[in-house]
Amino acid sequence: MDKVGETTLEISLSALAHNYRYLKSTLNGETKFLAVVKAFAYGSDMVAVASKLETLGVDYFAVAYVKEGVLLREAGITSPILVLHPQETNFEQLIASCLEPSLYSPRILRSFLATAKAHKQTNYPVHLKFNTGLNRLGFWENDVAYIIKTLGAEKALRITSVFSHLAASEDEAEKAFSLGQIKTFTTITENLNSQLGYMPMRHLLNTSGIINYPQAQFDMVRSGIGLYGFGNDKTIDRVLRPVVTLKTIISQLHKIEPGETVGYNRAFTANGYGMTATLPIGHADGISRHYGHGKTTVYINGQAAPIIGNVCMDMIMVDVTHIPCKEGDEVLVFGRAEQSAEAFAQSGNSISYEILTAISQRVKRVILK
Repeated sequence: MDKVGETTLEISLSALAHNYRYLKSTLNGETKFLAVVKAFAYGSDMVAVASKLETLGVDYFAVAYVKEGVLLREAGITSPILVLHPQETNFEQLIASCLEPSLYSPRILRSFLATAKAHKQTNYPVHLKFNTGLNRLGFWENDVAYIIKTLGAEKALRITSVFSHLAASEDEAEKAFSLGQIKTFTTITENLNSQLGYMPMRHLLNTSGIINYPQAQFDMVRSGIGLYGFGNDKTIDRVLRPVVTLKTIISQLHKIEPGETVGYNRAFTANGYGMTATLPIGHADGISRHYGHGKTTVYINGQAAPIIGNVCMDMIMVDVTHIPCKEGDEVLVFGRAEQSAEAFAQSGNSISYEILTAISQRVKRVILK
């Protein structure tokens, strides 16, 4: 293996392109594609990812907060950007950066309408979020009349899309619930469209929805985790390619004797003579403490090395007693055939979303084009 020299997150734009093209190939020809790039593009590099996807022809981007959208605009991204969870305090900045808010409650609708009118906006693009069962954000089905009444003859806003979010689209056992959400969303949009006088775009499906409910594509779909190589389905995971690979190195090797302990609180005790390797990565980099105590492994020269003792803020120690290695050797944390991010996360009773987005911004990013 080539030496990386330090803890590094490699980001493969070719894998990203492969995943986008695969997911796009599953859609009807007229269905638009929204790429979710919130949380630094699921812990990778938001600007690099969005720039690549824009060249590939993605129709829309979505971020969680206004400051994420501003960062993309400052980097030169010109495609439409939906802000999924805007806050009132950021509305003026949102308008200044030509971002498009999700309006999800009567309070947010009234507030953004007032801001748009104060800034003399006409037909400013907004998106209506409806709650169909996730019970997180969104108008209720019976809010349609209120929305129509509030907008009335107002010219400041124009509804670009209406959307909702499936609660368990990856779970076959929850198929009836998902189908119920699809039915409710259909009813909401039909009711809204009949009163609006025009038909906004409709979108409901996330990555697992794209895979499991192709009949509910409506006008656009949204993909986040699928773009980064995970489909919440083993069959789909074999088709997708992980976009990021987390690597580090061996800083130091230690010989330990029977009965010696390793790390804080003496959490590991050696049963016999052995060797440990100290790696420059810890819970400040996103490797939480629940990955310690032998539950999770990293890979050194193709062999599994369990994390022993407590994970430190900046370091972990691994057992390399039976692995030929030396200081400076490369260590794979996750991202290749030996161990996916999903497998790493599962060892700590977590999910790929969490481990990917937890990788600290102090970890060096390397873009593989």
